[in-house]
Amino acid sequence: MRVPRHIGVIPDGNRRWAVQAGMEKKDGYERGLEPGVRLLNLARENHIEEITYYGFTVDNCKRPKEQVEAFQKACVDAVNLIAENDVSLLVVGNDESKMFPKELLKYRKRVDIGKGGIKVNFLVNYGWEWDLENTSLATGKRELWTSLKTADISRVDLIIRWGGRRRLSGFLPIQSVYSDFYVLDTLWPDFTEQDFYRALAWYQEQDITLGG
Repeated sequence: MRVPRHIGVIPDGNRRWAVQAGMEKKDGYERGLEPGVRLLNLARENHIEEITYYGFTVDNCKRPKEQVEAFQKACVDAVNLIAENDVSLLVVGNDESKMFPKELLKYRKRVDIGKGGIKVNFLVNYGWEWDLENTSLATGKRELWTSLKTADISRVDLIIRWGGRRRLSGFLPIQSVYSDFYVLDTLWPDFTEQDFYRALAWYQEQDITLGG
């Protein structure tokens, strides 16, 4: 089986799940913690080398205060759960903003935890304009890549989005140029192991040419 080297994860649908469950929208974020750990374990078991989670964006911070505080806390909790594993961990986002949780500053540079292993990237207070602000299309490909704020994150082979939305929402625009994009209607808190394996099965059917 051909396995994607790097998977991007857009865990959408937390607020909609909360509303359907009769909760407040802010309560949905906490429900996304356990699926994230399960997905990490599945990725490791299937020899995925790198995984990038989309935590929250600069634009998400326009939401009501109680929701912002809830997803900030959920991201801190998620990173702490990930850090209980043997991983090579990196948190990337606009860390000069007050929206970036101070608890995650220690992961601004990649940290090998335990025995190291699978690369785990977590995008927190991320914005595509922030990522590209030092780049110039007039430069060569190598210079463009190294000028990214996310230069330590490699090209993404497969992006999986939960929640049914057919958009990237600014997810790593350079790394995603040739990514295959698989969308699940399942809301993220309802994640199942079958979601992951359906995405891998779909990936097998794609013609990976990278433009060639």
